[in-house]
Amino acid sequence: MSYTSLLTQLKNAQAVKKEIVKSPYSKMDEKILNVLLRNNYVEGFEKKGKGAKKILAVKIKYNDSKGVITGVKFISKPSRRLYVGYKDIRRVKSGYGLSVISTPIGVVSGSEARKSKVGGEILFEIW
Repeated sequence: MSYTSLLTQLKNAQAVKKEIVKSPYSKMDEKILNVLLRNNYVEGFEKKGKGAKKILAVKIKYNDSKGVITGVKFISKPSRRLYVGYKDIRRVKSGYGLSVISTPIGVVSGSEARKSKVGGEILFEIW
């Protein structure tokens, strides 16, 4: 579950006003960053290096010198996986947040999963 460390790094780097965070590469992290990019939680990211030395360089997004990410809640953990059907996917913070779900069609946001009528493992909520 390396995405937990990636999200914690993003939140902590944002608190000290860093511009770029470097994290070890994984396919799961890349898919999660794509969802965060589509929903305007990060400004951009790129893969660097090759082989075992691949990293993800993530550019953090700010609004008026405040970080866009104010909180993260990890739902599924290695000790407890939580699965939801598409009808049970709820809105986060009255629509101001985002839930990220691992589904058979890939890693998507909660609203995309509801529109596609597909459920899966709910990974985390971000707002």
